[in-house]
Amino acid sequence: MATKVQGFMGNEPIEVNFPVKSSEGTVRVQVSVRLSVLEALDFKQTCEELINTNPTPKKIIIDFGQTTFMDSSGLGALVSNFKNAREKEIELVLQNVTPQVMAVLNLTGLVDVFTIKAGELTEPQNPTRQEEQLPETHPSVRSWTKRFIDIVGALVGLVITVILSVPIIIAITINDPGPIFFGQIRCGWMGKRFRMWKFRSMCVDAEAKKAELQKLNQVQGAFFKIDKDPRVTKVGSFLRRTSLDELPQFWNVLKGEMSLVGTRPPTPDEVECYEVPEWERLDVKPGMTGEWQVNGRSSIRNFEDVIRLDLQYQKNWSLMYDLKLIFKTISILFNKSSGAM
Repeated sequence: MATKVQGFMGNEPIEVNFPVKSSEGTVRVQVSVRLSVLEALDFKQTCEELINTNPTPKKIIIDFGQTTFMDSSGLGALVSNFKNAREKEIELVLQNVTPQVMAVLNLTGLVDVFTIKAGELTEPQNPTRQEEQLPETHPSVRSWTKRFIDIVGALVGLVITVILSVPIIIAITINDPGPIFFGQIRCGWMGKRFRMWKFRSMCVDAEAKKAELQKLNQVQGAFFKIDKDPRVTKVGSFLRRTSLDELPQFWNVLKGEMSLVGTRPPTPDEVECYEVPEWERLDVKPGMTGEWQVNGRSSIRNFEDVIRLDLQYQKNWSLMYDLKLIFKTISILFNKSSGAM
């Protein structure tokens, strides 16, 4: 239920869904027990209204004393509020951070970004939930059977990778001397960053040339893609067309950073552009394949379609559904009209 609270420094009341208290230039926002997508939207709106209040508060304290669950959307709202506050030179402080929230901050490395201070809890914490525990954002994340399939598939895939790596390495070296592998930072489950590996399919200075080609981007939204990318080498074009460039990602799967099947792994630049609902796609592990891979991966030109496919995967997920997508992926690898993301 929405609550009307007095605006900062005695202005008109603001309708919010989170209890807000203000005193001498400092505003305290009490976060709800759960901070999932619906609560996250209200949380972001509440903080935006406070940040844009006139006069501007000097400090905003986010009180997590009652919060026992925070998923990717909640994390996205928190990151967004931090950015907005920093733009207005407002100090944002996290207080009474529960073990559940601290586990998420530690996972993503944000514990080193936010200012976190202890404080007097508004309500005593339940001693049975003191241990840090990561949230179960989606059933697939805690499925031991899915993880077992990932491990077996990754081991088989790495054997195939070793066998095929000899001709691939020779071809890459002859065509465009330089590093054999290309590692790019991607965002995994809950936005945790990891280095995703591929066989290099572009020229060695591809990342430096990306800014020059940005105006040619053919995709609407947060990610980058152009047809006939001039940075792609001749060998790289073949590797991409056959998806052989993605074989090293079996290592990411074995380490648990990715899954055989999941959502498309975004870059940090893409995540920077996310609105709160779009963070929900990070509630599952990214995959080597998924809905985006078997539904016209190269023909997708709208970021909203990527989001739709990722959420569709989350909704339909089951172990049988994963196996279905794996077999569909294998079948399209021989289709000349398919291309790489």
